Amino acid sequence: MWATRGMMTNRRFEQLVSEGIEAIPPRFLAKLENVAVVIAEEPSPAQLEQSNTKEGETLLGLYEGIPLIERGEAYGGMVLPDKITIFKFPILEEAAKSSCSSAVIARSAKGEFRREDDNEIRRVVKETVWHEIAHYFGYDDFAIETREDEGTNYSL
Repeated sequence: MWATRGMMTNRRFEQLVSEGIEAIPPRFLAKLENVAVVIAEEPSPAQLEQSNTKEGETLLGLYEGIPLIERGEAYGGMVLPDKITIFKFPILEEAAKSSCSSAVIARSAKGEFRREDDNEIRRVVKETVWHEIAHYFGYDDFAIETREDEGTNYSL
């Protein structure tokens, strides 16, 4: 386990993303089709531009595709999968900001992060995965954030 070694490995981060996907209620997971979930260290300049991320803002995840509610009868056939990208370093940084002041996070020479406890990272990953899957169902940022604030994010 990474907490024992003090390193957030890619493998451990992948496990947390898998947990985030598994936390999505089955009624929503059953409707996910042709969606690839991938992990990247950080967003590219093109992804930041595509998502209208402004200077000083953080992009934790990105949905790229045609939302389910916008697909017409012509959708299908040889269509590339929609893509959800979860960004490791921004999530680790966000978790560090949100966690208690005693948490220790620092970028190592390998570009990994050290942390005493991964509960906050788990929470941020879970929320990010849900947020991006909600985009797949056609919800915009305002609707998603409203549901998150109300605690109703799993009741699309």
